[in-house]
Amino acid sequence: MVAMSTAVPASSPAPEPLPASNPLASPSQLPHQLPPFADITLEHVREALLAGMAEQRAEVAALVADPAEPTFDNTVVALERSGQLLARAERVFSNMTSALSSDRVRELEREISPLAAAHDDALRLDPGLFARVDAVHAGRARAGLDEEALRLVERYHLDFVLAGAGLDEPGRDQLRELNQRLAELSTRFDQNLQLATAAAAVVVRDAAELDGLSAAEVAAAAGAAADRGADGAYLLTLVLPSGQPALAKLRNRELRRRLFEASVNRASADDHDNGPIAAEMAHVRARRARLLGFDTHADLIAADQTAKTSAAVDALLAELVAPAVANAQAEGEVLAELAAADGIELAAWDWAFYSERVRAERYAVDSAALRPWFELDRVLVDGVFRAAELVYGYTFTPRPDLVGFHPDTRVWEVAGADGEPVGLYLGDFHARAGKRGGAWMSSFVTQSALLDSRPVVFNNCNFSKPAPGRPALLTLGEVTTLFHEFGHALHGLFSDVTYPRFSGTSVPRDFVEFPSQVNEMWALWPEVLACYARHVDTGEPLAAETVRAIEAAALWGEGFGTLEYLAATLLDQAWHRIGPDTVVDDPQAFEAQALESAGVAYDLVPPRYRTTYFQHVFAGGYSAGYYSYIWSEVLDADTVEWFKENGGLRRDNGDVFRSRLLSRGGSVDPLGAFRAVRGRDADTAPLLRRRGLVRA
Repeated sequence: MVAMSTAVPASSPAPEPLPASNPLASPSQLPHQLPPFADITLEHVREALLAGMAEQRAEVAALVADPAEPTFDNTVVALERSGQLLARAERVFSNMTSALSSDRVRELEREISPLAAAHDDALRLDPGLFARVDAVHAGRARAGLDEEALRLVERYHLDFVLAGAGLDEPGRDQLRELNQRLAELSTRFDQNLQLATAAAAVVVRDAAELDGLSAAEVAAAAGAAADRGADGAYLLTLVLPSGQPALAKLRNRELRRRLFEASVNRASADDHDNGPIAAEMAHVRARRARLLGFDTHADLIAADQTAKTSAAVDALLAELVAPAVANAQAEGEVLAELAAADGIELAAWDWAFYSERVRAERYAVDSAALRPWFELDRVLVDGVFRAAELVYGYTFTPRPDLVGFHPDTRVWEVAGADGEPVGLYLGDFHARAGKRGGAWMSSFVTQSALLDSRPVVFNNCNFSKPAPGRPALLTLGEVTTLFHEFGHALHGLFSDVTYPRFSGTSVPRDFVEFPSQVNEMWALWPEVLACYARHVDTGEPLAAETVRAIEAAALWGEGFGTLEYLAATLLDQAWHRIGPDTVVDDPQAFEAQALESAGVAYDLVPPRYRTTYFQHVFAGGYSAGYYSYIWSEVLDADTVEWFKENGGLRRDNGDVFRSRLLSRGGSVDPLGAFRAVRGRDADTAPLLRRRGLVRA
């Protein structure tokens, strides 16, 4: 897949052929080509990346030099087959940079990142290669291609056009420079954020300040401090979003303030200041978009999504802002009254604490007290896996004989409803030094009939690691996160396509969150919840009245949740709507003005991600695309209603959703796949009802 490629610029010496002793030199002999992690060193990865770059250059050079007329097989399929060594190495290295980072990994990332950009450009800006792709595209209607092959030709052609293949040579030179700079800046942003997040962890010397946390959480904080050489202290590490889980529980207001400020001020000063980096990235992206013929980077991104235009994105967001702000302000008034009764003026670091009090007093839901019912392994096996078996017939068998990429990583073999092997699922669930924040899914091997490969997918999360001998207990929000990320994993595991370009989650960015959000529905589905929500010590099931209280409290906090999300989304859009002549000298002032102009500035509710730690858009694939979550949620909410209208948790419903949508990946029009399930286009009403945004 071209977008996954890396390469050596022409000025770099050609690497030596990869020795056969390198574990990445050939497809792994382990089940489903699981990488042999125990044998792979960082130097092996470096060698394989460099050799893979050279190998793919040679493959493409041979393709371009072929004297035969361009055809689907000798051009497009040949591209699909190219770069397999590079793909193996890149997927292992990508996981190293996100889950196993170290000084040496970061050093190699800085070396490889500009080479990656150079190689992508070497392929996508090659006039001879584009001429062949363009010729196949021009004759596609007469080539007798099946639906997936025809879509592959159109997809490749669009990839090349949006990448600048149609530019003249001066334009291509300028684009190469811009892409190089973006690769360097993105790497710096990501590395700064990892280091700044670790440095911003809050050290607590007196255990009394941790009043409100459970004994297990206090022990985990002590363990985190000990891991960093601070024996006798306690460490509150930071998760990626602005809101930190401990803010809902800590009774010590001063510690809440310290934790909140550490979170929202991350990477905004000193050696790890990401503000200037973000501003320069937005400027360079704006210049690149204009070079490619678009008004803004947001317009460039939207052109390759289901939204198609920035105007369509604006229309959806505009429908949500006013009711979200009104709901958040109404919640704030309730919380302000509670805080005033304690003699304080409500501040942003108090919001989660008093919001939990509302849940406890108004809805009889004590989020902290629920944790003993959500033990990680039980949620995973009896909840997440069980739901997949009930809905889709898939089963997950532990493979302790297979080694993961870290001692915390576990491996399961996946079988389909017919008992036939499907692939592997890996889970790495705990936070640690060297692992970036957040939760995500990716693949080591993608499914493809062309390459005869089965999927090997993995989830990374950042749940707090318990003290030795203690069970890992989750919050209800973390339970939802686990179901969500597993939805991405299922999207990869269910893939049934011919070409790797379309495998699994290779769909438009504003569609990719849809299947994972649908999978969240099973977290509180009665037949599923009854299996996993049992007290870690007694085995007692979660009481029915507690479940009813959780459901009754579902809309409480939606004002906050929707507004913090919209603030981040509109901030992303603001950064990526600037023109190429705009240079932002004061990123913090730009952020404040953007939120004010969008109508989402509310001091008590900060954006879910502020600029300096907005990893999704400055070090990930979501630039101008963070709207994808709410865009996908329109489809998700409507699909949940479809499941309910058709009897809910039933195998035939799962089979329809899997066969018509999840298994198709990018091989069909995404919205067409949605219509194949729902029978019509999506309706926004279910989303508005879910989030309490329906106006009176």
